Amino acid sequence: MLREISAGGVVVRNSNGTWRVAAIELPPAPATAATDPSVRGKKVKPVLCLPKGLVDAGETPLQAALREVREETGLIAVPVTKLADIKYVYTRTWSDGERIFKIVSFYLLKYDSGRINDIAPEMRVEVGRARWVPLDEAPKLLAYKGEKDVARKALEYVTSHADVLQG
Repeated sequence: MLREISAGGVVVRNSNGTWRVAAIELPPAPATAATDPSVRGKKVKPVLCLPKGLVDAGETPLQAALREVREETGLIAVPVTKLADIKYVYTRTWSDGERIFKIVSFYLLKYDSGRINDIAPEMRVEVGRARWVPLDEAPKLLAYKGEKDVARKALEYVTSHADVLQG
């Protein structure tokens, strides 16, 4: 079984007393009523997830998380702490059907600068849009179980370490 190592960021920002997290919506699936009758008349719910991607050669997981956040959200962030490693197996549906064992290291990052969704046009293949969502709602809104768990850990951290994240 092949292995993939990825990293992602949970970028938080306190806005008017509410902690928010940067999340990305995947681009809409190409299926339309013309190509797939099962979607006719149905509103397709966007898939919301955290920014993440493969760790490049010569890059640390933290460096990859910071890069992926910048590329997928338009934000610059500073590291706070590592939150968790999530592990799962998936099957490549877009190519050879190979099963992949994947590890994703997630880091809690504090917003520093940039505008959400200010990303390069070529990133629109991977990201439909980036947006801020309330951190306390993220476990309900995110699509994937491991990311829901990571969002809960981030919420616990900011609740108990708010002093570290101020300023």
